[in-house]
Amino acid sequence: MKILVLNSGSSSQKSALYEISSALPADPPVPVWQGQIEWDGNQAEIHVQNSRGANQKRHPLNVESRRQAIEQLLSSLWTGDASVVSAPSEIDIVGHRIVHGGKDFEQATVITTEVKSAIARMSVFAPLHNRAELEGIEIIEKHFGNVPQVAVFDTGFHSRLPEAAAVYPGPYEWLAQGIRRYGFHGINHQYCAERAAHLLGRELNSLKLVTCHLGNGCSLAAIRDGRSVDTTMGFTPLDGLMMGTRSGFLDPGILTYLMRAEQSTGQQLDDLLNKKSGLLGISGISADMRQIVAAMKDGNPRAKLAFDIFVHHLQAGIGAMIAVLGGIDALVFTAGIGENSPQLRHATCANFAFLGLKLNATKNAQSPADQDISLSDSVVRVLIIRAQEDWAIARDCWRLASASSRGRARAN
Repeated sequence: MKILVLNSGSSSQKSALYEISSALPADPPVPVWQGQIEWDGNQAEIHVQNSRGANQKRHPLNVESRRQAIEQLLSSLWTGDASVVSAPSEIDIVGHRIVHGGKDFEQATVITTEVKSAIARMSVFAPLHNRAELEGIEIIEKHFGNVPQVAVFDTGFHSRLPEAAAVYPGPYEWLAQGIRRYGFHGINHQYCAERAAHLLGRELNSLKLVTCHLGNGCSLAAIRDGRSVDTTMGFTPLDGLMMGTRSGFLDPGILTYLMRAEQSTGQQLDDLLNKKSGLLGISGISADMRQIVAAMKDGNPRAKLAFDIFVHHLQAGIGAMIAVLGGIDALVFTAGIGENSPQLRHATCANFAFLGLKLNATKNAQSPADQDISLSDSVVRVLIIRAQEDWAIARDCWRLASASSRGRARAN
């Protein structure tokens, strides 16, 4: 089964092709083909590679639209040095990451007219992402014909949060307006929980896990019995932890103060909190943790402050998740910062020694993917798990298609 995955973001587009036989592998396979677009205004840089080692890079191209760049990316599946199929018709199913599905979509869902309408309705809460994802669906419809398409929702894993975690302590009427905690990064939080159980040789339902998705966007999830019971992102992906350019949680009174004192508009505040805050806002250097750590080593006081605030908020968030769970079996670090910053992991874990958590300094320094980096006598296991959103989406597509095939076979 050839499964194409589209992961559409506001400033980038990732895509991957997986080929899965009659059974899902225990470990994530290397994609047969993968491509990425980075946008900078009207310019797009396209990079494609396949599992045979062929690479194809198109330096910044002037494009009229996102659609044109995505169509060029997908055409490299069947044209050019990195091609892996002879025609679009060879693709069996296409999976899409959908950032916001509201509370009604928990599982991967075959895309219909009704599902597209629901994604469009939720774009009011995630306009940059959901609209980009709808565009991806339309491009597949145009160039791949009637191939089945599947929506996998970033909010799905959190859709059954307990009401005490999901409902904000504002007016109760907010709930009827759709104002509630939705949570994000759910595809990766769920994958990491399942992967952690596999790596530890434990049943997922027996584990209390805190998963730390730390990239340019950051969030935590408290996972018990294989389900998300709390998470740090909320109504939007702005809530919770300090991030690359996003503030995370802060006193709402600051916003009303700025509106009165500086006549700040809603759009100005949105821009301030989403694009000019976080690591970038505090350090004045970068949103990239690697540059923050390097500047901190050079004695930059603002870089050190940015790092310390990031760690403080992360430790406080992890502590809150542990309290919700009533304990912890394993702490998981994932995504760009979580997987690749030994300094961040060391600083974060230092305050949890009272729980019996003991980090293996040598392993931590090596940042090994999909491994336990705690000492053998640590009460709490500490894992680094590589983020595999594309594979998680492909896996859901395979399961959905396989269940459909079995259903048809029984009917016959």
